[in-house]
Amino acid sequence: MLPNLLKFLQGFSPTVLTVGLTGITLLIGYFDYVAGTDTTFSAIYLLPIGAAAWLLNRPVACALAVLSSILSVVGDQEAGAHYSSAWIPAWNVTARLAIFVFATFMIAAFRTLHRELEKRAADRAAKLTEEIAMRERLQRELLHISEREQERVGHDIHDSLCQHLTGTALAAEVVAEELQSQNSTERANAVRVVELIEQGIVLARNLARSLNGVDVSHNGLPAALVVFASSTTDLFNVSCRFEGPEQFPVEDLPTAVHLYRIAQEAVSNAIKHGAATEVVIRLENALSGRVLRVIDNGTGIVPTHRNSQGMGLRIMSYRSQLIGARLDIHKLSPIGTELACSLAVEEAAE
Repeated sequence: MLPNLLKFLQGFSPTVLTVGLTGITLLIGYFDYVAGTDTTFSAIYLLPIGAAAWLLNRPVACALAVLSSILSVVGDQEAGAHYSSAWIPAWNVTARLAIFVFATFMIAAFRTLHRELEKRAADRAAKLTEEIAMRERLQRELLHISEREQERVGHDIHDSLCQHLTGTALAAEVVAEELQSQNSTERANAVRVVELIEQGIVLARNLARSLNGVDVSHNGLPAALVVFASSTTDLFNVSCRFEGPEQFPVEDLPTAVHLYRIAQEAVSNAIKHGAATEVVIRLENALSGRVLRVIDNGTGIVPTHRNSQGMGLRIMSYRSQLIGARLDIHKLSPIGTELACSLAVEEAAE
């Protein structure tokens, strides 16, 4: 209650506060006179004095202390107090003034200390906010660097390795044709080598495509996940399929890229760590927002692995935070793991 009252009084100008506190002091002096000599108002006089020391400055508070001391003694005399010596009223004024001035300096010193602590807290909060913002910028830059490196590797695979494998396949076809012209029994083996090289070309192109970024134009996220599921099936010899609507309205490029990378990381974890043989990537349009689910039939995430916060889990969690999504990972019964990345409607709209 007191902090709220002080906050309310701080809304007034110094002049209004000075006049108001002076009026309150005079009002207290009047009630002190009416109450007579049986009741002391010394503690009540401290209220406007303390308010002046906290809200204004020490000179105003000291002036109110002098006024309060005079009013308290004069009120007692006017109420019929009798003193055996003329020095007693002077002593009472001095004693009360000393108490009021001491309280003024204590409250003013506490106020100064409070302001210094507030300033230090504000400075530390500003530095902490700056450090957090800097760390977030560095984390985003690391993700961007990782994204660019993945795309670079994908381009290198497509432009270098695929071209090299294509040339190797052509050379193998020439050898197969020469063996056929010689009616050699090794022609079948040569043809098999050509087939294996062509399969390697397909796998390399799928790998390069999965490493490249996501084009969200013309509903690119579902299409990219379809290609990714197909390439995963070919690369790892598992059943990976995409389920979802043809239209998934996420027209923001960073959001689509993060969802795509979260799906990639979840599928990779399911196959490498969960030994899954069947993985389903699913996009859902719900009333509350958009949901990406990755469901597998692997061994399931164990509590120790979840608490260890491996690099993959941290990256997925951070990506979900960047797009304002909620990431939930839980073990299914009897086997399997389900990852759900829920994006609110307003976040998806942005």
